Amino acid sequence: MSNPNVIFFNGRLLPASETFIRAQGEGLKKFTPYYVGARRVQGLSLPPERTLVVNQGGPLGSVAEGLFKISGFAEKFSRAVEQLKPVLVHAHFGVCGALALPLMPRLKVPLIVTFYGIDATMTDRYARQNSLSTRIYLKRREQLKREADLFIGVSEFIKQKLIGQGFPAEKTIAHYYGVDTKQFQSEIQLPRQSIVLFVGRFSEKKGCEYLLRAMAQVQAVASEIELVMIGDGELKTELETLAAKLLRRYQFLGFQTQSVVKSWMDRSMVLVVPSVTASTGDSEGLPTVVVEAQSMGLPVVASHHAGIPQAVIDGETGFLTAERDIAGLATSILQLFRDPELWQRFSLNGKEHVEKNFNLHKQTTILESIYESVLERKALRGPQ
Repeated sequence: MSNPNVIFFNGRLLPASETFIRAQGEGLKKFTPYYVGARRVQGLSLPPERTLVVNQGGPLGSVAEGLFKISGFAEKFSRAVEQLKPVLVHAHFGVCGALALPLMPRLKVPLIVTFYGIDATMTDRYARQNSLSTRIYLKRREQLKREADLFIGVSEFIKQKLIGQGFPAEKTIAHYYGVDTKQFQSEIQLPRQSIVLFVGRFSEKKGCEYLLRAMAQVQAVASEIELVMIGDGELKTELETLAAKLLRRYQFLGFQTQSVVKSWMDRSMVLVVPSVTASTGDSEGLPTVVVEAQSMGLPVVASHHAGIPQAVIDGETGFLTAERDIAGLATSILQLFRDPELWQRFSLNGKEHVEKNFNLHKQTTILESIYESVLERKALRGPQ
């Protein structure tokens, strides 16, 4: 007997940065995931036989996508989704939960929505200005609160943000998706180098400016320490200009594949995650890179921000500083370079912490039990 189908709904399938969605889907053992959304984007490969979108390309595709988002109407698409006979829809990001709402009366199955970060922390003003999808989210938010069966925050911080916005506490939980700890293992034979590593988007909430200024202080006393920046984003030119002004040794490598990122994690001494609350309200949920690095035994210096303290235990697996604390970042980085015993202790503790609390396979088993619980409650309630 084949596994029951579940819909993984997302507006865009799937940007390269959203490996965590595919990992959750492909990690399921008791359910078969189908990736359903508004349109395909250049990014992650998905199984074509299990991928379905409204926008099939061209001007007509764009019109169909817009009509679906605004009115919920996309008859051919909706009929194809219905024919999959899903038992459950799992929308990834709150905005996408709102986009999925028009499908639900037709499917008559539970809706679960996972919130990851900005979807739970953005201001209404930002949402009104950002995109059609965020404006639709504002319009349907109260309906989403009433009609979805479960809301998942990827950290306790996100869960509390949702409850503070009026999402029903009895329908809101925290659950982190995890990382593949077998994949993220260190290659022991590689020697560590005097490298501080950053991996992420060059956006306001990532706090890169404060890392560059902290590295200026680090290099003032240890000029051999190099900063390696992996990523891309709207602030790239501004950050490159600031680095040229402040730093002696640095590299901007642009967006890199997961295997390249892993090789830099193996060579580096510290990963720095200097995240801040952006002017739009945008905050992290729990950055995947924090967990990946610790899984590989790479100590982390990070801001005491959003869900990060769940993954980085201050003084045990890494150091946490206040947001925008340039001197604190610099001091923490230097301490890890100067104290090999401390570095080794953080490295071992980090791996143990991730294996215990953030192992993808364990977390996916928990996710499947969440699905089963929601389906059982739905069955007890009977037809609505």
